[in-house]
Amino acid sequence: MTKDPLAPGPSQARGGPLRAGQDGGVLLREASADDVPAIVALLADDPLGATRESAHVAPYRAAFTAVDADPAHLLVVAEDGDGTVVGTLQLSFLPGLSRGGALRAQVEGVRVAAAARGRGLGEAMLRWVAEESRRRGAALVQLTTDTRRPDTHRFYERLGYVPSHVGMKLEL
Repeated sequence: MTKDPLAPGPSQARGGPLRAGQDGGVLLREASADDVPAIVALLADDPLGATRESAHVAPYRAAFTAVDADPAHLLVVAEDGDGTVVGTLQLSFLPGLSRGGALRAQVEGVRVAAAARGRGLGEAMLRWVAEESRRRGAALVQLTTDTRRPDTHRFYERLGYVPSHVGMKLEL
């Protein structure tokens, strides 16, 4: 029997915690519906997010339900020692025909709370993304980042991501 690459592993976020950050005091885990307000607050807590995120939590709850129900998508939060959500990301797995039928991992919505930055949490989260993506058989990890975030670009490049493509979007 062939193992489903989209199925969570026994020791990964859906099945167990992962320690992250330089001090090891942060727990990376699958998000729950109770985490939605904290995730929305992280998404809105920067100049770009403040202009595109809403104070109304209902649409985010509906989106969470859809993400949570699909095994190709994983919404993760980082929680500090006192249980406060200090980071989040979404990891999605996209099957495709290009690159020899390669499975791609897509990272979205990476955020670390301002008070938790500079401790290695973002790096630890993305290291976990690479490990989980390899475990599921993905050929590459891809992400987009807004052109107005040069510090973020440098961060990703330091972790080995390369600006290989130009992202295009069409607002609907």
